[in-house]
Amino acid sequence: MTIASAALLLFLILDPLGNIPVFLGLLKPLPDARRRVVLARELLIALVVLMLFLWGGKYALELMHLRQESVSIAGGIVLFLIGLRMIFPPAEGLMGNTGTGEPFIVPMAIPLVAGPSGMAAVMLMGSNEPGRLMEWSVALLIAWGATAAILFSATYLYRLLGTQVLIAVERLMGMLLVAISVQMLLDGLGTYLTSTISPGA
Repeated sequence: MTIASAALLLFLILDPLGNIPVFLGLLKPLPDARRRVVLARELLIALVVLMLFLWGGKYALELMHLRQESVSIAGGIVLFLIGLRMIFPPAEGLMGNTGTGEPFIVPMAIPLVAGPSGMAAVMLMGSNEPGRLMEWSVALLIAWGATAAILFSATYLYRLLGTQVLIAVERLMGMLLVAISVQMLLDGLGTYLTSTISPGA
């Protein structure tokens, strides 16, 4: 996987376009100047969390005695379910009732930006190829930067594209994510079968 493909994968998982309506609703009660401060703070918290999972994921897997193939298969399943959720969103919406007041960490930073799928993806990257952690960090920064740019332009994009276009784009991103997750699942199964069959060959 190249840096570009990793950045694209992470961008699809972070799903900034799908988060626009939710972010607008959460930030609506705040003054204009405060909205940008809160948004910047939450995005930075999400970045720190994802970086921690990227750099510490390998050690977490070793501590739990998990094989890389199992993480690849599990990650593919999780991403597949996330992709299906993007294509067929639940009636109650992404987060349901989020309450009132200024959001802090939950739900904007976690789980809207740094969600379980994002954490699993960066952990998988770091554990599969630990020698490329700097490259994965660059990919994460690219995906995060694009996500931040879109979310900071949320009001403009929402007015420009409209709800229906944003929904259509999110469905398309969900389809791409499903395809990527199936490939991850097949790669994990292939590696597991090869390692199982080879010793007895």
